[in-house]
Amino acid sequence: MGKTKKAYLAGGCFWGMEDLFRVRPGILDTEVGYMGGENDHPTYRNHPGHAEAIELTYDPEQTSFRELLDYFYRIHNPTTLDQQGNDKGSSYRSAIFYQNEEEKVEAEAMIRIVEDSNKWEGKVVTTLEAYTTFWPAEPEHQDYLVRIPNGYTCHFERFKESFV
Repeated sequence: MGKTKKAYLAGGCFWGMEDLFRVRPGILDTEVGYMGGENDHPTYRNHPGHAEAIELTYDPEQTSFRELLDYFYRIHNPTTLDQQGNDKGSSYRSAIFYQNEEEKVEAEAMIRIVEDSNKWEGKVVTTLEAYTTFWPAEPEHQDYLVRIPNGYTCHFERFKESFV
């Protein structure tokens, strides 16, 4: 196996995002956690300003950052500000945490593609935020829907067809 890469996305409750991404081709590992907030070592009960995010470890020979973004926009609503389903607040914002200029440019292009598709009503409100630190969530949040198959999620494939 060649070199792996990581991607960092937030699109509402991290449980549902992780569960859908874990089975995608090229995904080698998933971890849920917190990004983009005010405190070090955030917890589920104390993560001011942090988004519930996922860290995706992937094989770039099997999938691309662009393909990950395409799927990201098919499984959450990027037009609701600080909200996914019943979950409200900045923890549930739509965000892409880019690690370099190439990822930022790719994310900007994907946002334009999603908006131009008119599949979603409203404007895409996904924030582009520079990668800082990914803080893994507590063990009870990892693989939550694998352990509790009927647990809460507001994520599902809204569109089967790709944006690109």
